[in-house]
Amino acid sequence: MNRIKEVLDRKGIKQIWLAEQLGKSYNMVHSYAQNKRQPSIDDLYKIAEILNVDIKELLVSNKPEQKTK
Repeated sequence: MNRIKEVLDRKGIKQIWLAEQLGKSYNMVHSYAQNKRQPSIDDLYKIAEILNVDIKELLVSNKPEQKTK
């Protein structure tokens, strides 16, 4: 699972712009944003670079949050 749509929304960036920057079709980027497809690791790094975010911001953690006592 990824958080691409959330990061795009937070930064006010359109999916079509990301598609152009990434060299992918709008449909592909839309599929990434809707979590219907997952980008390759290489593409995920490119997306993080284009959006100027740490790659971790684009991913949903696979570990539940630890609650402190």
